[in-house]
Amino acid sequence: MITECGRICMDRKKIMLSSVLAGQRVGVMQVEDQIWQVSFMDYDLGYFDMDSCRLEPGPNPFGPRVLTM
Repeated sequence: MITECGRICMDRKKIMLSSVLAGQRVGVMQVEDQIWQVSFMDYDLGYFDMDSCRLEPGPNPFGPRVLTM
């Protein structure tokens, strides 16, 4: 669950996401050794690297889409 200040805690590490999501539950799934995917509802927010303690954002699910003709 996201704290009021916008963080989640894993293995005593505090990961800043966003205070906009305060009180919401997020999913955390290990995808590689020391790499965790963070998701909210059907959207992947990004990937957390336990070694560097950084959250890298995922692709924008609301970005422009190119329609093929």
